[in-house]
Amino acid sequence: MTTTASRPVLITGAAGFIGAALAQRLLQRGERVIGLDNLNSYYDPALKQARLQQIEAVAPPGAWRFCHQALEAADALNALFAQEKPRVVVNLAAQAGVRYSLENPAAYIQSNLVGFGNILEGCRHHGVENLVYASSSSVYGGNRNLPFHEQQPVNHPVSLYAASKKANELMAHTYSHLYGLPATGLRFFTVYGPWGRPDMAPMLFAKAILAGEPIKVFNHGKMQRDFTYIDDIVEGVLRCCDKPATANPEFDPLQPDPATAAAPHRVFNIGNSQPTELLRFIEVMEQALGREAIKDFQPMQPGDVVATAADTSALEQWVGFKPSTTIETGVDAFARWYRNYFEV
Repeated sequence: MTTTASRPVLITGAAGFIGAALAQRLLQRGERVIGLDNLNSYYDPALKQARLQQIEAVAPPGAWRFCHQALEAADALNALFAQEKPRVVVNLAAQAGVRYSLENPAAYIQSNLVGFGNILEGCRHHGVENLVYASSSSVYGGNRNLPFHEQQPVNHPVSLYAASKKANELMAHTYSHLYGLPATGLRFFTVYGPWGRPDMAPMLFAKAILAGEPIKVFNHGKMQRDFTYIDDIVEGVLRCCDKPATANPEFDPLQPDPATAAAPHRVFNIGNSQPTELLRFIEVMEQALGREAIKDFQPMQPGDVVATAADTSALEQWVGFKPSTTIETGVDAFARWYRNYFEV
């Protein structure tokens, strides 16, 4: 527990799905939080504004500051670091989405590479004690060896989004090695829940089901995803905020472990370890909403992977936490939020 007088936590992507949920948890436990977001229009900014209002509602006076700016604006970001001197930085800002990376590759290069480089420089020059950053399960790419674990090589990305996340892991490791910056990369597996992203399956499904419109079911529903509930993700991130990465004392340069290092850098999967077939997820959504879905079966999309499943034993060993919310519980909570928020 810290007081609001101490150095703050900086969250980038604070108006995003995970960022806003994390900001609320940090404020509720007495942290001072600086939120940064460019509020881009990749999806409806009204939802981002509504999330910010949720944060403001729980923030004690003086504990929350929001900055509307982009990671790519190096001078403005550096000025923010110099002024606020954050103790912990959680980088959740990125151009999101696998499919969109096929249409607009430049957005990924700017946000996920240039922007992340600026974050690393801010951490390096302003005494940041701990960087926690979003990687993605998509780094496993063409790997079919399930469940995915951190010892597996991640050299075969199948989208630019995935490649940019793998690049983030490499960049962070370099800063850990050169400047001693403790950094933890979290490979998020499909996150869902209340206040989620409108471009992701749960929201797209709910909208179509309630409107009586067909839902697109890719790869004829024979896709598996390790759907992970938002509260579990936030808990994992929070625990990594409280436990900076350390060098692995047993790191062997003759047999290098991809998940740890001789520098204070670690990567962890964070997922539910219960892969669910897309058709089962749709079935649970139908039950939660009390309507049947009209299914439009489609082939696999470029840049997509057939299945994801997380082995999260490394994270559990490190912070003593394992996501466990069932999709029945999670989808029910999501459906209730959806009906309430959209008044449907």
